[in-house]
Amino acid sequence: MKLGMIGLGRMGGNMVKRLVQGGHEVVAYDRSSDAVKELTQPKVEGAASIADLVNKLQSPRVIWMMVPSGDPTEQTLESLLSLLSPGDIIIDGGNSNFRDSMRRAKLCQAQQIEFIDSGTSGGIWGLANGYCLMVGGGDEAVRHCEPIFKTLAPEDGYLHTGPAGSGHFVKMVHNGIEYGLLQAYGEGFEILKESEFALNLPAIATLWNHGSVVRSWLLELLEEAYHHNPDLHNIRGFVEDSGEGRWTVQEAIAENVPAPVITASLFARFSSRQDESYSAKVIAALRNAFGGHAIKPE
Repeated sequence: MKLGMIGLGRMGGNMVKRLVQGGHEVVAYDRSSDAVKELTQPKVEGAASIADLVNKLQSPRVIWMMVPSGDPTEQTLESLLSLLSPGDIIIDGGNSNFRDSMRRAKLCQAQQIEFIDSGTSGGIWGLANGYCLMVGGGDEAVRHCEPIFKTLAPEDGYLHTGPAGSGHFVKMVHNGIEYGLLQAYGEGFEILKESEFALNLPAIATLWNHGSVVRSWLLELLEEAYHHNPDLHNIRGFVEDSGEGRWTVQEAIAENVPAPVITASLFARFSSRQDESYSAKVIAALRNAFGGHAIKPE
């Protein structure tokens, strides 16, 4: 199958390579002309613009957007809607909010264009291992694009989750769970580090990956990180969030579902960005005021 790929960053570029390995042809576009040149080969045709990409595909066109969520996705979609024809298909493989995806599906439907949201997990390892794909959209459109999904995903790594929006909803909850898992590993290894025992943390990470109930791919990645940097030297404890954790907590509140672990892990990420906690200062001042507890000077 021939398709277009917009966005050739860490994920998009590797996805193009995996698609070509699977026998597909790709028309590739990125705002960086260097990124386009780097991928251009006999089965990858570079495009100078979104309009150029559209012109190099025949209807029914299939175009995969792999750009950051929010305005970049919105602007890319608007550009495509001004250029595409009825029957064409747009796939959003980024980390968009599922409610945005539902709204975008309606915009596309008004022009008889199909919209598919593909929650995509696999990161920089996806080229070698495949991408787990959580796909929302109409049955016929998803079926038409299935050869693409099956190429990108490992065996049993692709699922049609339901109508448009459902793919990004499932990916959102997936990432919320990821927040909790990462936080648990982080807390556990800090407890080990601060104990009275001189524990070998890299060795423990390796040990737990052999038969332990907490073994996982994430723990394998930590084992690998310790192998290259046993003391995690020059890594600042500043943890960003890309939005899905917040959205998961918001949906949990809307659904009256208790989600204390995911919520706490989200707030822990906020705490990691503070050089000094103002709330802790307030608490210290209050403890001094009501109990005479000592205050540590800055």
